[in-house]
Amino acid sequence: MFATARLADFAPDAVSNYTRLRNYDLGSGAHNHVSRLSPYLRMKILDEADVSRAVLAQNDARSADKFLAEVWWRTYWKGWMEQRPAVWAQYRADLTRLHNAVQTQSGLRQKWEAACLGDTGIAPFDHWANELVETGYLHNHARMWFASIWIFTLKLPWQLGADFFLRHLLDGDAAVNTLSWRWVAGIQTQGKTYLADPSNIEKFTDGRFTDVRGLATRADPLDAPPLPERQPVPAIAPYSGAPDARVGLLLHSDDLGAPFLAKMKITPVSTAYLSTEAAQSPWNMAAKVTAFRRDLARDIAPMAHFTDTPEGVIDWARDNALDQIITPYAPVGTTPAALAHLRGSDSAPLTQIRRDIDTAAWPHATAGFFKFRKHIPDLLDRFAR
Repeated sequence: MFATARLADFAPDAVSNYTRLRNYDLGSGAHNHVSRLSPYLRMKILDEADVSRAVLAQNDARSADKFLAEVWWRTYWKGWMEQRPAVWAQYRADLTRLHNAVQTQSGLRQKWEAACLGDTGIAPFDHWANELVETGYLHNHARMWFASIWIFTLKLPWQLGADFFLRHLLDGDAAVNTLSWRWVAGIQTQGKTYLADPSNIEKFTDGRFTDVRGLATRADPLDAPPLPERQPVPAIAPYSGAPDARVGLLLHSDDLGAPFLAKMKITPVSTAYLSTEAAQSPWNMAAKVTAFRRDLARDIAPMAHFTDTPEGVIDWARDNALDQIITPYAPVGTTPAALAHLRGSDSAPLTQIRRDIDTAAWPHATAGFFKFRKHIPDLLDRFAR
């Protein structure tokens, strides 16, 4: 599988090449100095412990600190959103409103279409828009520049930019994507924005884009509602199936792994895969993203029943006479609504199983990343040594 092969290939250079070149966007097909593992972390083919363990096997923790911090940023964002799900709900409500506005306001529609099609006349921005659509990937630094230009130069709503990314990124994730756009806009870390600077773009694209003109010279924070009060990471009920129960495994768009099966000593009688990508946006998801995730699911569970709806899961459970369904925990995003629909049906009882690494890490995402970062050494000792 590409994910494990790429990890094995990248781990020896995680210190030297990554530390030296990590901020450089060298263009499509030239991203070998970064791991490019994010689509597989997104789908839980690998998790933070897998990647950290492989890197620490060939590098000491201090030397690999910058890379390890980036790996655990994803954990931090997801834990932060688990404790503030109202942020996702507000984003979704804003997106519905803006979808209607795009349909009815010709000026907004024209600016939005030009940005999505890479037809703004801003050379690096247009290049990144096309690279994203063509490959499903952008270097992290390019994502920051792109978001800044979208918000502060083009004056487009950040929610539409976050949606554009979520529809096209192979690693598009509800928490990571939404909160990253909010950070650039100055509403995640209140008052702190990110301004795309021509000299910075020239330097870190290795001179591919020079003399970029017309960019905003100020990035004033956007107005936004105050942050919602933090709530505890949701508790989940333990599995209580009978030893002889007919158990089905439900994989989904947020987690293709089930490491808990061996510990629970459960052998599923059948497996299903529920795709929830279509609910992520009022516009169509990129076919590249849907195909990528389905292909991963087929690699993991080639005999699985594939469905796009909760009703398809109900039919699968009925056809296999299931007594119980177990599924990896679905974090804030579109999958929880589908699982809630199942619980409200006459389908077999459903139990979510959360990974130990998430249960341990997420409660530490109470404030900024640097407060969370203090806990990374303990998490590494517990899960990656």
